Amino acid sequence: MDFELPAALTAYLAELDEFIEREIVPLQRADDNDRFFDHRREDARTDWDRGGLPSAEWEALLDEARRRADAAGHLRYPFPVEHGGRGGGNLDMAVIREHLARRGLGLHCDLQNEHAVVGNNVGLLLMLEYGTAEQQAEWLEDLATGARGFAFGITEPDHGSDATHMETTAVRDGDDWVITGAKTWNTGIHRADTDLIFARTSGEPGDGTGITAFLVPVDSPGFTVEEFLWTFNMPTDHARISLAAVRVPDSAIFGREGRGLAVVQHFFNENRIRQAASSLGAAQYCIDEAVAYANERRTFGKRLAANQAIQFPLVELHTQCEMLRALIHKTAWTMDRDGAFTVSAQVSMCNYWANRLCCEAADRAMQVHGGLGYSRHKPFEHIYRHHRRYRITEGAEEIQLRRVAGYLFGFMKQQAPKGV
Repeated sequence: MDFELPAALTAYLAELDEFIEREIVPLQRADDNDRFFDHRREDARTDWDRGGLPSAEWEALLDEARRRADAAGHLRYPFPVEHGGRGGGNLDMAVIREHLARRGLGLHCDLQNEHAVVGNNVGLLLMLEYGTAEQQAEWLEDLATGARGFAFGITEPDHGSDATHMETTAVRDGDDWVITGAKTWNTGIHRADTDLIFARTSGEPGDGTGITAFLVPVDSPGFTVEEFLWTFNMPTDHARISLAAVRVPDSAIFGREGRGLAVVQHFFNENRIRQAASSLGAAQYCIDEAVAYANERRTFGKRLAANQAIQFPLVELHTQCEMLRALIHKTAWTMDRDGAFTVSAQVSMCNYWANRLCCEAADRAMQVHGGLGYSRHKPFEHIYRHHRRYRITEGAEEIQLRRVAGYLFGFMKQQAPKGV
């Protein structure tokens, strides 16, 4: 057994840090761009007069950061070499995502909208895996640069975790399909020109098969963005949409007819391990900041760090980070060696525990910092509000626990998740 990270990966982290300090930090400090990251961040990012959507200035800054990252060869790191990437696998991305989040809040990595100078573009990976030749020709370059993306329409107003009970249907009509239903929490649809809609095309509610994915243009007749839903951490880009007999051609099918749940599971499985790594990095940042503050703050004539009431909670959180890091690295390494679905239980373990741990670490950092920690002059409340979302989205922690229980108690007979 060798627990050392590959030398090429550790060298890349140094290269990445050098790029961030040279290109991204000065960009953040220019033109008062710090307003998007300091105590003014929520107001600066949010266009309150446009339904709480991200402000144009905020998204333009993110676009420029991604442009610089792409020009320097970082944005496409996890993509195959033939698409301008470096072929980074799950272990690479887990280590990089933790590293970026551990640097703290900044233009190099802002998880509120999945922005990072090393792109976590699972949409491109899905296109490579499931897209037809025609779909790949249309989408790959735009997905790689971030110039274009598609929203993800799986959740419905009445169906979240029970996605296989979705009520949205698609019925074949000649060479077309007619889609009727509703979706909610469609992230990023304010900029997307296409929504990846999942609809039942056959089978019964609860069946893992019979669900089909469709690439649906948002300007299709009958496609309506009904509202954007405000959230715990603004701005919002999460919409509720309706589909009233929306017609798309057979070529809009993404993946195989009736096998759309495999696309969903693939997306979730790849993203959950990366999400876990990000939560770990953010948790470690909160702990590091709390330790540094406790060492410098003096109360009652001595350093705050001299109090065991301060030490012990941070020791416990730090210990959990060390254990979780080992599990994330092992799980990501196994995914690279044996396939994305070979350790689904471990992916769920990493995900639910990391997301919960980050919330606990942010809360503890607030407590150690006292009134300053509760204020928006520190990033802990922002970190808490964002990572609290991860305990619900892309599989609530109860769903992660249920999956682990399914393997542990023998209720799940196949290794791969439902629908795969």
